[in-house]
Amino acid sequence: MGTIPNEIQTILQSNGIVAYPTSTLPGLATLPTTEALDALFALKQRDTSQPVSLGVASLQQAELLVEVPEFAHRLLADFERGSLTLILDAHAPLDPRLGGQRVAVRVFSHPTAIALAQTVGPVTATSANIAGTPPLSDAELAGLELGIPLQAILSGVCPGGEGSTLLSLEKSDTSPTGFSVSIMREGVIPQSDVASWMLKNH
Repeated sequence: MGTIPNEIQTILQSNGIVAYPTSTLPGLATLPTTEALDALFALKQRDTSQPVSLGVASLQQAELLVEVPEFAHRLLADFERGSLTLILDAHAPLDPRLGGQRVAVRVFSHPTAIALAQTVGPVTATSANIAGTPPLSDAELAGLELGIPLQAILSGVCPGGEGSTLLSLEKSDTSPTGFSVSIMREGVIPQSDVASWMLKNH
C-alpha cells in the first residue's frame, strides 16, 4: 500500500488539497470540512450544486458517516473493487457539497488512494481538473496544472477508462432487502449486470 508522507497528512489536516492517483483518473483529496470544500470547489471552478463523492478504504470506514445496509457489502463484494459508487443515507446531514443527507461513497481500488484514506479517513474523490476540461492521466502533471505544489501531490500515472457506475440505495418497504437500487449513471459496470445481480439477490 505504501506510506503516506507526514507532509501530505499535515496539508489535508490544514484544510489543504492533495492530488493523488486512482484506478481511472487523478483525483483531488480534501477532508470533508467546510474550509477544505470551499478551497476545492474554488480550485475546480465547480458549481456548488454538483456534489462530490467521498472515497474510502473500505465500506467499514464509510459506516462512520453513512448508513451501510448489509446487502451493500454483498453487492460490492460481487463486483470489481472501485467499479461501483453507492449513494447512501448520511447518519447526520453533511455539507451540501457532499450531498447533504445523501452521500456518494466509492471504495478505492488504487493502492495509493487506499493508503491515503486509511491514513487520514474519508477524502473527496473528484477528478483533478477544472470543471469541464479534459483530465490528464498523470497525477503529478494534473496537480501542477492546477497550481498544486509538488509536496501536495502523490504521484502516479492512471490508466483512464470508464468511471464507476453510480447506484442510489434507498429504504424500501416492498423490497426483501429493505432497500431499492436505482442506477443513476452507467459506468464500467453495465446496467444489465446490476439488474441481473438484483434479481438473483432479492
